[in-house]
Amino acid sequence: MSEHADLEIIAGMVPPGSRVLDLGCGDGELLDYLQRTRGCSGYGVEIADANVLACAQRGVNVIQLNLEEGLALFDDASFDVVLQLETLQHLRNAEAMLRETARVGRIGIVSFPNFAHWPNRLRVIAGRMPVTRALPYEWYDTPNIRVGTYADFEVLARRLGLNLTDAFGLQRGRAVRRRPNLLASVAVFRFERA
Repeated sequence: MSEHADLEIIAGMVPPGSRVLDLGCGDGELLDYLQRTRGCSGYGVEIADANVLACAQRGVNVIQLNLEEGLALFDDASFDVVLQLETLQHLRNAEAMLRETARVGRIGIVSFPNFAHWPNRLRVIAGRMPVTRALPYEWYDTPNIRVGTYADFEVLARRLGLNLTDAFGLQRGRAVRRRPNLLASVAVFRFERA
């Protein structure tokens, strides 16, 4: 989460006072913001040493953990909200992590780069992989092991029995609700356990 407007939009989806688990929390910017502005508490989960240190320096509780190992450390329904922002594309088993997100939290909020965004489509038609603000890496040095689309996630959410309570895209700091699969660079979904 880097753009402040995107951060505020996502933060607005988190009920004040929530107990939050932020999976792949990076440097802890969002969790710090939620603590300061919405009275939330909770933990970040991060694997990178530098980000764990940055979280600690911000005063954000952080657990160093590889998400590929799952969330067995946490009991069922132990958090009000589980955030999984721009993390799914880095995981080998995204479906398992979505199940874990629904198990551990009452509400899940997921975001990821939307590969179906129109500039990405044009780049692929031209025979090249897209490099954009949301997908800033060349194909040969990307940490992403998968790409996904807004429309594909809707199908997966239904298959997993997730109750989508909000869905939209983000484009340059604003929410895109009309044709987000085409017009948004980032897909955002809020769901509850069924």
